Amino acid sequence: MHFSPTEEVLPIVVIGHVDHGKSTLIGRLLFDTGSVPEGKAEELARAAAAEGVPFEHAFLLDSLLEEQAQNVTIDTTEIRFRTRRRRYAIIDAPGHKEFLKNMLSGAARAHAAVLVVDAQEGVREQTRRHAMLLPILGIRHILVGINKMDLVDFAESRYREIAGSLATLFAELGLPEPTSLPLSARLGENIVQPSPRMPWYVGGTLLEALDAVPALPSLDDLPLRFSVQDVYRRGAERLIAGRVETGSLRVGDELLFWPGRKRARLRAFAEWPPETTPEEASAGRSTALILEEEIFVERGMIASSLEKTPIEAREFPAKIFWLGPDPLRVGESYELRLMTQSVGARVTEVDRIIDAETLSVQDSQKPGVAPNEIAEVLIRTQRPLAFDNASEIALTGRFILAKDGRILGGGIVLGARYPKASLPPVHQSSPLFWTEGEIDRDERTRALGHRGAILWFTGLSGAGKSTLAIQLETHLFRRGIWAYVLDGDNLRHGLSSDLGFSAQDRRENIRRAAEAARLLADAGLVAIVALISPFRADRRKAREIAEAAGIPFREIFVHAPLEVCRARDPKALYARAERGEIPEFTGIDSPYEVPEAAELELPTDQLSPTECVERLMKIVQEAIAVPNRPSLREDPAAII
Repeated sequence: MHFSPTEEVLPIVVIGHVDHGKSTLIGRLLFDTGSVPEGKAEELARAAAAEGVPFEHAFLLDSLLEEQAQNVTIDTTEIRFRTRRRRYAIIDAPGHKEFLKNMLSGAARAHAAVLVVDAQEGVREQTRRHAMLLPILGIRHILVGINKMDLVDFAESRYREIAGSLATLFAELGLPEPTSLPLSARLGENIVQPSPRMPWYVGGTLLEALDAVPALPSLDDLPLRFSVQDVYRRGAERLIAGRVETGSLRVGDELLFWPGRKRARLRAFAEWPPETTPEEASAGRSTALILEEEIFVERGMIASSLEKTPIEAREFPAKIFWLGPDPLRVGESYELRLMTQSVGARVTEVDRIIDAETLSVQDSQKPGVAPNEIAEVLIRTQRPLAFDNASEIALTGRFILAKDGRILGGGIVLGARYPKASLPPVHQSSPLFWTEGEIDRDERTRALGHRGAILWFTGLSGAGKSTLAIQLETHLFRRGIWAYVLDGDNLRHGLSSDLGFSAQDRRENIRRAAEAARLLADAGLVAIVALISPFRADRRKAREIAEAAGIPFREIFVHAPLEVCRARDPKALYARAERGEIPEFTGIDSPYEVPEAAELELPTDQLSPTECVERLMKIVQEAIAVPNRPSLREDPAAII
């Protein structure tokens, strides 16, 4: 049967426990929809008769897969059939391990699944695993074929029993109740035509249920993501080869390449033959880009528009399914593959573990994740990674974990934070990337006993920022927690000695303070920044600098009434400002924007320094996640 390459194709996967009838079901679908090559069924029937065995529809699938395996130009994971509505591509998943490998490696992108359950055996362990795994892979449309109804005399009671168990299972997983259909793939009952043997079922056939699955969402309507596969030279031109995964781009568009935020304009596409080269490329097209600017781009980078960008980070939350023969261990190094990116990665925290067989939540303090367990984890990569939340763009939100070339697990990014505002691109011609040492952040955390973090003290002059910062540094140091204060005045003596007090210079001073704090926190220290930093936009950018690097950031609003701050005036700054010696002084002739969502507020006119430090120590405990230490809530004497 001839298929037009422009027709919509809905990719589906047929899965289930071994011997529950997957191959027979696929073979029957192909046969009953007229999707088998002419004469193929007759040929197999003659071969079966010659060997003295009955003809099975599963032979059709086996034969087609064997032919595909001999033809390297055909994707060996797909078998196609069509209905009056559209075409379908069945992703071959003959066994549990093969299915997981195919799906996790991204070789196929299933939009829907048919979960096959034997009417005699009912829901099995592998059924539960598949049901848990499908949502992780982004598959939300799930049909259940309760197969082999002929072996239970087409009993409605047995169908209702299994359908009820599946409804309970899906509810426990937080999934909508699936459409469960009674089938007999061997006899062709309720596959394409309604079954006269099951008149009690009026929910329609499997083919009707498939046709009712919503069409694929248009990838063209999603934000642009261009995955770079390689970079080639053609004379003086550099060709950036890759694939438009989502969205579209035109000649003249401005692009940002991630990680690194390199900016350039698209001058032209490069394809062969030249006369077929387009002016525009949409989702699904493989092409090569020629840029107007000479920027550093390499395999693994992802291009986006300037407006709707991916996340760039070295730390992110995820949900994973572990398949390896040995447990995943916290802190152990793995290879993380996402699109064409490949980076070293470690799981640094395990928040929740779900047993795939019992669906019970396990102890998250275990040292790792056992085979066939699902876990919510925090992942740390050796260098910045570009990605999206899977709920936003599934293609750039899925990844696999491997070691020594062997796929051990996979998962999706969930709950990562997008930048609140667009980050500025780095210099267009810059070939710079962050240099990684051999000692990564995880090793420093284990050596120091705590994570690095940034505490950003903001408030009017005289509110008590520097006083509390110094006291907090002392208390942390005495508890074995490495900390350092970055005070505004101290920065002006060195790092920012070239800056004045214009609005632009003040913004730059805050940016430098944020970058310096990020370096200290990356080294494992608690960086305590004490700056007036009066404007929300500047504080927001400081937070983005930290969070883009996966560093905890906590904003501390230290405040007191202006009259109290004036009365304290430890540096006589208010008096000088009122005499006109300090122009644009915050609180006198320049405004202060009160934080809208600070993690902690400290009214120093109402709290003593000791009370303030007690509250600060509690927020530090949460930010740096100090292991094997007494809780500060339970041991307040430790900070006095």
